Amino acid sequence: MLAGGTSFLLGTAVTVALPAIQSSFETSVGTLQWVLNANLLSLAALLLIGGSLGDRFGRKRIFMSGLALCGIGAILSGIAWSSGVLIIFQAVEGIGGALMIPQSLAIINACFVEDQRGQAIGLWAGLSGGIAVLGPWLGGWLVETFSWQAVFFMAVPLFIFTLIVTSAFVPESRDPDTRRLDWLGTLLIFFGLLGLAYGLISGPVAGWNKPPILIAFLGGAIAIILFVVVELRQAEPLVPLQIFRNPLVAGANAVTLFLYFALNGVVLFLVLNLQQIQGYSPATAGLGLLPPIVLITFLSGPAGALADKIGPRLQMILGPAVVALGMALLTTGGVNASYLKHFMPGLALFGIGMALVIAPLTKSALAVETRFSGAASGVNNAASRVAALLAVALLGVVVISTFTERLNASISTAGITQEQQSQILKQSDKLGGIIIPENFDETARLSAEEAVRNSFVYGFRWAMGICAALALISALISAVTIHNHPKQPRDIS
Repeated sequence: MLAGGTSFLLGTAVTVALPAIQSSFETSVGTLQWVLNANLLSLAALLLIGGSLGDRFGRKRIFMSGLALCGIGAILSGIAWSSGVLIIFQAVEGIGGALMIPQSLAIINACFVEDQRGQAIGLWAGLSGGIAVLGPWLGGWLVETFSWQAVFFMAVPLFIFTLIVTSAFVPESRDPDTRRLDWLGTLLIFFGLLGLAYGLISGPVAGWNKPPILIAFLGGAIAIILFVVVELRQAEPLVPLQIFRNPLVAGANAVTLFLYFALNGVVLFLVLNLQQIQGYSPATAGLGLLPPIVLITFLSGPAGALADKIGPRLQMILGPAVVALGMALLTTGGVNASYLKHFMPGLALFGIGMALVIAPLTKSALAVETRFSGAASGVNNAASRVAALLAVALLGVVVISTFTERLNASISTAGITQEQQSQILKQSDKLGGIIIPENFDETARLSAEEAVRNSFVYGFRWAMGICAALALISALISAVTIHNHPKQPRDIS
């Protein structure tokens, strides 16, 4: 619980620090996408093998190893001297997370009987959120008071404390029937996701028809196809296919993919909107993210207990639908939006919907035999990280494309010179972080700022609309696949 909260705290704090990182390194949004996706890529690709390592060598042992590596990655990120180095160290932190995260749920699954797991998972989510609730505000305060580097350093004492507590109180558990580790599958999914992420992030700037982009897409697609072929033929695959014989497990992972795509898209672009467009300070923007986190913290436990009594179906349909409504409301705010009128209602519904769905979703994804709990946990966590990776990459394409389209149209009528227009347009990959050159007079500066802000809001609305649609799709998937009394999964012989 401490580890999950610390990981979430660091993740939300880093997101709030992104505008400061962009300003510090004078870099593009594409680089910010890689700061996030370096961590997410390591997590998504290695979570599966991380779960299997816990089953094989002991969940407590692998959990503690991951904690230590997360701490090292955080320290190194805090001393990064360039954006490229920061990206590398975020990948290191992601590797640690891939070892740590799947063990959290696997340990819960191994220590609690089936009727108690929903409440235990709800408490896990709630207490994790209780720690993480400080993340947005604390991250913003650290950026304002010290620097963005302090955001990484603040997590280190928490990782150390969690190591001590885990060593003293968490029992060891493992799968007595250990399977061979599927390193080939791990490499294939890593390079597959890397190729797709590189193509999606670099394509809008480099050009979709450039050889490096085409090679990245082709290589990524081939690697993913080979991954599927290898997994189908492996005697002991990275993903045990029998876990998907249960429609509850298959449906829960599909819902995770769509719902967490939407969740991560909202958080990333809302942070940029609040700071770069609405003019909030980092700490104030962090406070603006608190409503959904607070609601998730206090409602996840009761929602998990309710799911234990009535089954997962109702909450897994209603929760994503409420999330979709909240995301749709986020499209109503303009350049000078009121937080209480345009952001707070949507964020509150977002938090209520997520609180309803987290525990039953997670419990459904873990509806497997105990010997597969590590692998099932890894699959579900990987699905959420793949969703986050794709959200950062794909929604980045949407926002940059729509922003650039609107900026090209609006800047031409802004009453500034052709040379000044060129100076603005060549920075379009920075989105709201565009720097107005000093040679602009006051009138030109105000016109350019208005064009940039309106263009960002246009792209933001597109992104929120897509997120709302995907959350609604996840509700429909639940309606089709999630039932309160699913059949037991059958082994594949």
